[in-house]
Amino acid sequence: MTLKIHIDDSAPPYEQVRAQISEQARSGVLPVGYRLPTVRGLAESLGLAPNTVAKAYRALETDGVIETRGRNGTLVAPAGAAAERELASAAQAYVERARRLGMDEDAALAAVRDALRAAYEG
Repeated sequence: MTLKIHIDDSAPPYEQVRAQISEQARSGVLPVGYRLPTVRGLAESLGLAPNTVAKAYRALETDGVIETRGRNGTLVAPAGAAAERELASAAQAYVERARRLGMDEDAALAAVRDALRAAYEG
């Protein structure tokens, strides 16, 4: 696993750690079951505070990218399940927002279709 923290980046260090591990897990660079370094070990190797790495690990666990198994360490979780959970959560948040805005189901679906066409058809 290779991580680089850019001090001049606008993203905070914990977010850089989270994003890089997430991308490496989703792309297969970090295979399912790969054992991540301890919080303390990764913090030392990156020159970060342990709380910074712990915050990134908590966010990754919430996203389903990694799972902590006590003494067995922190491992990369199966990607499909994590992506599906994240997508379902995003969909639920969208539905709640659309309802707060007073949109009916047809308007909400039309907005999603437009966004999908724009994203996937260029």
